[in-house]
Amino acid sequence: MQLSIATTLLAYTAVHAFSDSSPFVLFSTSKLNTPEKYDQLQTSNQVIASAKEILSSCPTRDYVIVSQPNVHAADIRDGSHCKMRSLCDTIASKEIQGRFSVAEVVGDLSTHSLEDYVKEACAGKGKVAGIVKVDLTHLPSLEHKDKREQILASNDDQLGLMLDTLESDYTLVMVSDPNEFKAYQPDFIEPVHMDLKRGDFGSQEGKDNGNTTYDNRPLFVKYQFFTPGIFVALIALIVMLSILGVGLKALGSLEVSYGAFDKEMGPAAQKKQQ
Repeated sequence: MQLSIATTLLAYTAVHAFSDSSPFVLFSTSKLNTPEKYDQLQTSNQVIASAKEILSSCPTRDYVIVSQPNVHAADIRDGSHCKMRSLCDTIASKEIQGRFSVAEVVGDLSTHSLEDYVKEACAGKGKVAGIVKVDLTHLPSLEHKDKREQILASNDDQLGLMLDTLESDYTLVMVSDPNEFKAYQPDFIEPVHMDLKRGDFGSQEGKDNGNTTYDNRPLFVKYQFFTPGIFVALIALIVMLSILGVGLKALGSLEVSYGAFDKEMGPAAQKKQQ
C-alpha cells in the first residue's frame, strides 16, 4: 500500500511548530520493515534508531545519503505545492516500495552514523553497500523567498539527474540540519527574551563570529512556558481559594441545638401570649 506524503509530512506544515526542527525522508525500491504507527514529531535519536532498525536488513545494493540544509517539510509536501518536484514524483512512483518520513525532527541528524551503520549491516550479511553522498546547496531563510525557491529547484534538478543514473535497487535517505526559521516571539516576553540574548549561549556566539551554530538545549530550557502574568494569576487564585476554604469551614462549624426552633406549648408560653 502506497503512503501519501501528505499524511506524513503535512501534519505540521500548516504552521512551523518548532524553529529548530527539520524533516527526515527515507524511501527504497525494496519493501521496508517500517513501523505501523509513529509520531511526526520526534527527536533525532528516535529517528536515527528507527532508521537503523529499517536499514538493518540491508534491503538494497545502493544507498544515497542526501544532505539538504535548512529545508522544511512544507518544501517537499505532496501535490502542486511541492518545491522539489523530482523528489516528490520519485517518492510517489510505483517503483518505490517502502517509505518512512518524519515531518519534525528536533536535534542534529548525523549522516556519518547512518553511513557507518549501513556498511556494517550489509557486511554482516555478506554484501557490499554502495554509498553515494549528495550535499546540496544551503537554502536561504524564508525572507528570501524567490532566491530560496530558485536554489530548491536547482537542487532538485541535481538530485533528479543523480536518481536517473541509479538502477532500480537503491535506498535514499534525506536529512537536514535544524532549520533557521524564526519562531513566534510575543511582545509580553520580550524583556525576558532580551536577557536570554545577552546570555553566553553558543548560538549567539556563532552569529557574532560569523559562523552558524544551533542551540540544541532541551525544549523546556530553551522556551518560556510560564510568564510573570501566569504566576501572578496562580498566586491570586491560591489566595482566593484559601479564603473560600476558611469561610466554608467556618460555616460548617456553626452548632445550633435541635430544640432552638421548636414552638413552646407550656403554661409559660401562654402567659407570654397574654
